[in-house]
Amino acid sequence: MEKNDFRSKIYAKIDELPSLPTVIHQIMSVMEDPRTSAQDIRDIIAHDAPLTAKILKVANSAYYGFPHEISELERAIALLGFNMVKTLAISVGIINSMPNTTEQTGFSVQQLWIHSLAVGTGMKMFAEKGNRREDAGSLFISGLLHDIGKMVLNLFFPDHFARVLKNNEKDEGLFFYQKERETIGVDHGEIGAMLLERWKLPYDITDTVAFHHKPNIPEHINGSNVSILRLADAISYELDMGDSASTCLPPTEEADMEQSGINSAILEEVKQGLDEKREGLIAFFEAMM
Repeated sequence: MEKNDFRSKIYAKIDELPSLPTVIHQIMSVMEDPRTSAQDIRDIIAHDAPLTAKILKVANSAYYGFPHEISELERAIALLGFNMVKTLAISVGIINSMPNTTEQTGFSVQQLWIHSLAVGTGMKMFAEKGNRREDAGSLFISGLLHDIGKMVLNLFFPDHFARVLKNNEKDEGLFFYQKERETIGVDHGEIGAMLLERWKLPYDITDTVAFHHKPNIPEHINGSNVSILRLADAISYELDMGDSASTCLPPTEEADMEQSGINSAILEEVKQGLDEKREGLIAFFEAMM
């Protein structure tokens, strides 16, 4: 199948997915407004009772480890900060917008989400330790969604995805994205970006997902965000947190450390902190589903 033909089929299938809930678009629309207050976010989220319940469930999970139960949205915002609550709301909304798939390819969607949560958490930690705290939310979402293209393939093109998985098992010398390009002509980063564009997510998130397996990053793309994603992905693999079906593990590249301003001390701190979150990541996933 020609690459352009397959891309057209992907776009057609993506259009079959439901749009993101209105509340998620409302939250995203105020993310860029510096005048947005915690009360504004609370008022938007509070109108969606199921979303509020899941945010509180995540806030009470082992991922955060608060000693007392959080029973009100206002309290969650006070403890987590309204930027993190915004991030949680968007994350929960997106995860629950993806259909529960039958794992007909033998691919574990649950393990992929746990891996993705690990990458998102690692990116958030890098932001907090690298003086980019204001970007922690968008970087977390980028990490959470970086492999969502694999879910699109598993959901809509199980035969093609099964071929990629089979070819991946035969040759451990190539990365998974290379096997995708070799088998179907595109990689999961490109496919994920197609979905995120359709869902109208911010460009900094969509671009980071689209280019995280590209060797050359155009000047208009935030290369630091892409490098932080690659570093978080690499240490998540190294720590064996979840499973994204890759048999060839990505290395920690010096070029990504230089591009992102992450030194070896910060890298080790994040690796240790992420390892300590192992059980909490599973609790986070279970709370969101």
